[in-house]
Amino acid sequence: MFNIILFGPPGSGKGTQSEKLIAAYGLKHLSTGDLLRSEIAAQTPLGLEAKSIMDKGQLVPDEVVVGMISSALDQNPQAKGFLFDGFPRTEAQSVALDKLLKLKNTEIGVVLALDVSEEELVSRLLNRGKTSGRSDDTNESVIRARIAEYKAKTTVVANYYSTFDKVVHIKGEGSVDEIFESLRSEIDKRMS
Repeated sequence: MFNIILFGPPGSGKGTQSEKLIAAYGLKHLSTGDLLRSEIAAQTPLGLEAKSIMDKGQLVPDEVVVGMISSALDQNPQAKGFLFDGFPRTEAQSVALDKLLKLKNTEIGVVLALDVSEEELVSRLLNRGKTSGRSDDTNESVIRARIAEYKAKTTVVANYYSTFDKVVHIKGEGSVDEIFESLRSEIDKRMS
């Protein structure tokens, strides 16, 4: 099983590249947002607990999210690996994820970070805002705030995984296919 964490600021092309990686490697996409919605819809004990917390306007605690990830891993024993999206976001979540994966006899194979200049990100998001219908893609100051928040939060996670020599920075500018080939090259090196 080969597990990947894909990082990228808003507008970096993470969604596009995730789809391509999932298709190319037969990975299971693990988005914590999707997991939360799914567990709540299924009214599982974890889902009900999460809903109760969210209804109070609070953040779902790490142990609940890790429990949902554990369930997802157990429900997909045939998966060739998982692509983590939106998790981990803190060092504590990274440590918890690593402990969980170790219990399941697997680990994070690589953390891929898409690097795109702030000016390029702003340009991409403003262009996306013209057609996406997302109000947060139409205001440059909101976009810059989102990029700053991303950097502040994910730097910690990247620093954590750097201590295990698992972080690879990929140039996220160029054609979709060029970026994809760079990602594939790094994954293939670590899978063999």
